[in-house]
Amino acid sequence: MAGLIKREDIDKVRESTDLKEIVEEYVTLRTAGVGSFKGLCPFHDERTPSFHIRPSVGTYHCFGCEESGDVISFLMNLEHTSFTETVERLAAKAGIELRYEDGGTGPDKHQVGQRQRLLEANKLADEFFHTNLGAPDAEIGRTFLKERGFTREDASHFGVGYAPQGWDKLLNHLRRKGFNDDELRATGLFSEGNRGLYDRFRGRLTWPIRDMTGSTIGFGARRLHDDDQGPKYLNTPETALYKKSQVLYGLDLAKRDVAKSRQLVVVEGYTDVMAAHLSGITTAVATCGTAFGAEHIKIVRRLISDDGSGGEVIFTFDGDAAGQKAALRAFEEDHRFLARTYVAVEPSGKDPCDVRLEKGDQAVRDLIESRRPLFEFAIRAGLKNHNLNTVEGRTQGLRYAAPIVADIRDSVIRAGYTRELAGWLGMDPGIVTRAVQASQRSGNTPGHQQQGRGSQQDQQSAEGAEQSQRSSFRPDLNDPVSRMEKEALEVVLQQPTQLSAEQWQAFYTSQFKVPAFAAIHSGVMAAGSAGATPTNWVDKVVDEVPQPLASLVAELAVTSLPARTEEDLARYCRDIMNRLFELQITHRKADLMGQLQRLGAEADSETFTKINEELMELEQRRRALRSGR
Repeated sequence: MAGLIKREDIDKVRESTDLKEIVEEYVTLRTAGVGSFKGLCPFHDERTPSFHIRPSVGTYHCFGCEESGDVISFLMNLEHTSFTETVERLAAKAGIELRYEDGGTGPDKHQVGQRQRLLEANKLADEFFHTNLGAPDAEIGRTFLKERGFTREDASHFGVGYAPQGWDKLLNHLRRKGFNDDELRATGLFSEGNRGLYDRFRGRLTWPIRDMTGSTIGFGARRLHDDDQGPKYLNTPETALYKKSQVLYGLDLAKRDVAKSRQLVVVEGYTDVMAAHLSGITTAVATCGTAFGAEHIKIVRRLISDDGSGGEVIFTFDGDAAGQKAALRAFEEDHRFLARTYVAVEPSGKDPCDVRLEKGDQAVRDLIESRRPLFEFAIRAGLKNHNLNTVEGRTQGLRYAAPIVADIRDSVIRAGYTRELAGWLGMDPGIVTRAVQASQRSGNTPGHQQQGRGSQQDQQSAEGAEQSQRSSFRPDLNDPVSRMEKEALEVVLQQPTQLSAEQWQAFYTSQFKVPAFAAIHSGVMAAGSAGATPTNWVDKVVDEVPQPLASLVAELAVTSLPARTEEDLARYCRDIMNRLFELQITHRKADLMGQLQRLGAEADSETFTKINEELMELEQRRRALRSGR
């Protein structure tokens, strides 16, 4: 068995890994000052960005849920991998050969974690299917793609492949690669009958489903042959890698444009994603055999930085009854977004793939441009269920639609749709306005109904308890001394290289008054004597402080400093440290003045002179600090 990974190798992995690059695979980051970035927290659902990172010290911290740590803990928490697996994964990416305690060499091919084996199997299957798309028996698949307007280059870009007919083509391929049957069962690539395992996908076009890092975690497969009795589309079943409620097809290709434009377009199928991207709508994704739900929304909100300052989500659905039902189901989740939600439905009911095939790329762009608010679609679709030619039908329609209008967040748009609703119903605008206002007052809106009063109270209670627990270690920042010590520790943790040797010496001899900050000050001194480097600096300090203060250290290490340029940053760090040292001088002068006052008439002149000399020296240092600003 392999021993523990050597500590110096773990530090080397941290130093060689760009925290920002890793975090950006999951979170859209924005600048939050020199060397600092922020985004929506990936660990809890939030509406305003509380998640901060500072790559120079390799630390992240969320001011909302208090999650904090380094790049290793970030991936462990999001990917649910062990510490060793995570370090090995980062080491492999950085090209670092790890050493292990007690002469261990690390896990070999048969000892790697299940996740890595599953990823490798899916990667090999992806390559196998893609290669087979060029085989003679894949002509039916190539014809299918051609008839839908896709070239071989298009297929290559999206990784489209072909699963050959036969029961064991992929099975034998992966067995030859060294996978045993237990591992193959876990991949979801195979079914099992009386005679054992056999290929799940046979005679079908395949689309690799990838996570945001680009790793293949499953497949979608389209029926081609008339004698195939299976469903039209067949996906990988749920596995340790593939959770359909947490996956969006095409997101690996779309994520950067989604983050840049703060727009996401949700289409219904794999070929629709292809058609949209090839038409210039590079923010298109699709769900994988399930409705667009809460888990998808968490992913999307992080990518579009859904903080209420913009962003849009556009749903496209077929114009048939199933498409309308899907749109209304999406509307049920609308309250989870701060971004505006829209729906785009082609008048004749065609999906983006058919639109592109029949009318060209511009028609697809026009379809997305023709979007209308999702709540408008929901209102008008619901009104079709009522006979608006009767008083009773109009009344029922108003009762259905008023809560939806009342839930519109923008007051100007809400007023506009109140007037529109009056027109659609053919009712007096005053009556409709009063109905909408009544829904607002009663809380009888879709968003309120989804959340539920009891659940809100429970959440507030839980958050209050958590906040109370955190605050027991939180110094009172209304106190000027506490605030001064906090700012000094922020500089020391975030910008250790800004301090000169003289400043470090002055910092070490400083006396911190606030207990929590005094403990962190001691941790900084201990970390410094342990030979910490800038990259593992914060981790070393965390190791040296009491565990309840670890989160506070992480918070201090990522708090945005008020500087826009490197020059501003250097000036700010110098001024903060000088203020700290001046405060220390003030405290020492007060102590010495007290000693003078306590000296009696019999005090020897040598003691008196010594105290006065130190007072003069302190005053000179104070003036020097002020003149140096």
